[in-house]
Parts: sequence; C-alpha cells; structure tokens
Amino acid sequence: MIRRTLLPSLVALVTLAGLAACSADSTAADEGVTAEAQPVGWEKVAGTDECACSDGSEFHYWLHEGDPTKVAFVLEGGGACFSAETCGTEDSTSKQNLARDLADEPGFVSRGGTPVPATDGLVDVADPDNPLAGYSVVYVPYCTGDLHLGDTTHDYGDGVVVQHKGRVNATTALEGMAREFPDAEQVVVLGFSAGSAGAPLYGGLAHDLLPDADITVLADASGAYPGDEAITGAIGALWGIAGALPAWPEAAGQPATAWSLPGLLVQAGRHVPGITLATIDTAEDETQRRFTDRIGFADTPLPELIDRNARFVEAGGVEVSSWVGPGTQHVSTAEDDVLYGSEVEGTRLVDWIADLLAGEHVPDVRCEDCD
Repeated sequence: MIRRTLLPSLVALVTLAGLAACSADSTAADEGVTAEAQPVGWEKVAGTDECACSDGSEFHYWLHEGDPTKVAFVLEGGGACFSAETCGTEDSTSKQNLARDLADEPGFVSRGGTPVPATDGLVDVADPDNPLAGYSVVYVPYCTGDLHLGDTTHDYGDGVVVQHKGRVNATTALEGMAREFPDAEQVVVLGFSAGSAGAPLYGGLAHDLLPDADITVLADASGAYPGDEAITGAIGALWGIAGALPAWPEAAGQPATAWSLPGLLVQAGRHVPGITLATIDTAEDETQRRFTDRIGFADTPLPELIDRNARFVEAGGVEVSSWVGPGTQHVSTAEDDVLYGSEVEGTRLVDWIADLLAGEHVPDVRCEDCD
C-alpha cells in the first residue's frame, strides 16, 4: 500500500558519471494533447522499510496525478560515491540524504546552498508547450550514490558505512507508479545525469509491471560514458548491482559486466519489443568532458564517444535515437531555457522529443558548430 505524507581512472569515472543533479509554438497541441495541463500538485510518498538513503535516513518519492494513462517516471541526478573519501560526510561526491530538499515539492540544494525546485523543463507538466503536458509524474529523488542501481550496505572503512539502496528506492517508486496508474498506456522514463545512467533498466522494469504500455526512455547526459568491463565489475561489486539484476530471459547466461551503462540500453531493447530509447547530450558537456579528459580521451570529441556507444548498442540489435546539441550544458531537459532554446540545423530539442513521443521516426541530430 502506498503510504503518503502531505583507483585514478575508476575514481574519475564514478565521480563524474553521477555529478549534476537540465517546432511550432504549440508543440503540445500539435502532438494531440486535447486537454489543458492541470495545475501541478505534489504528494510526498513514504518509502518502505527496506528503502534508505546513503546515511540510513528515510527515503520518499513524489507523485503528481494528471492524466492516468500517461505517466512520466523521473530519476533525479546528484552524484556518486565509491570510497571512504568520496562517501564521507565532509567530502562526499553525492547527496547522502533528503534532509535539505524542499518540503512540498521535488527540489534539492543546488545553488549557493539554497534548495531550488526541480520542476522546470520536462517535469513542468503544466506547461502546454511541454511534450509531457498533462502527464502524471512519479519523481524519484536521489540519495544513494549508486546511479539508482545499488542494493547493498558497504563498509568503506574509517567509519564510513553506506546504504547503496538506489535500486530498492527506485523500484519501490516504480511499483507505486504501477499501482497508482494501472491503466497507463504511455510511460516515459526520464533520467537526468546519474538518473539517466540507470534509466534504461527502469524502462524494462516498467514494461514488466505494465506490459501493455508503450515505453519510452529519455536518458539525458550520460551518453559518452564507456562500458569498460573492469570498471563495471568493480563498481558493481561495491554497489551490489549484480545481486539486484532482473532475471530477463534475453540476458540469461550473460556476465554482470554485460549490464554496463551502454549495456543497459541493449538489455532493455532486447527485453522490450518496441521500446523507444533516446539519449540526449551536449558536445562539450562540462561534466562528461572532465571525465573523458582524466581517463585519457582528452583528444577525443564527446560526439565521437557518444557515437561509439550508439554503434555498440545498435550492434546488439537495438535502435537508439541520439541528440547531441552545442555547448557545455550538463542536462538539457531539466531547465526551460535549454529545453526550449536548444536548436540544431533548424530542429528544436523540444520538437525532436515531441516527435519521438508521438511515435515518429526522428533522425539522429549532431551539431556542426558545437561551441
């Protein structure tokens, strides 16, 4: 029942992989939205007893009831940790709890120590120009340092014990979504930064719970991260990922390293016939750029790394659509100015997303002048 209340290169990968948390003028109308988006009210939903943030404190998620047949499942970003230093209180590279989040709606500390709402961009379902206008929303805060993938308690030494329960927390929210909206016909799994890394997994899990729904995954700001087996294995062991992987028949007999970040797209695509998968990035994403520089790819443009991952996914028999816009922005769909202002060769990002959600074939988009 839903309970409501109103290693140098390894270090570089995990620290930077999770950091950060992002047509015509009548996009929504053009895509068939016939009713005005309702005002967005949020309900705080308590997690189960098994849920926890990194420091053992309580987890909750947020629910907005709009159109019960259209639901957005949103995975928040906000860092990652993997050692006593990066998980410790003073020098943590990820959010450890939800104590400083906003009390009445999704939002977290991100600007000068001040919590700000996380309800702009695609999450602003009251905006009629939003391709998700009118949708119901389940918003999953992030406080476990594990890209929403972990399921273990890890003792890093020096008194640093971390509850890597991201998979438990997000799955609890996903199951709540399925109970609350059993007649959902369209489910969009939207991930920002750290949330985008795990988004394909939750696309597959959403299908398991709502098999008749059309599933779309929008993974924003993780498209350049590689599927290195050594790093996947090492991090997976710290976070307990292997023990929480779903028993999808398409993945039977495959090693845990097959569930790398680009590998998650392959697994979801193989498991869910007809799933729509898309990645959204910028050509000089400041967070992804720092990562690639530190592990030896300083001379390799991010679009090349993104294309390399796309080829890997498509070689696995899975189609993925990709947008690479100009600039250094990390997360393009969580803020109005980038979502509505980003345009490449005459195509606006918001229109590209609207066409994707409407079931149209969209071309891969690559900026030419990416500064």
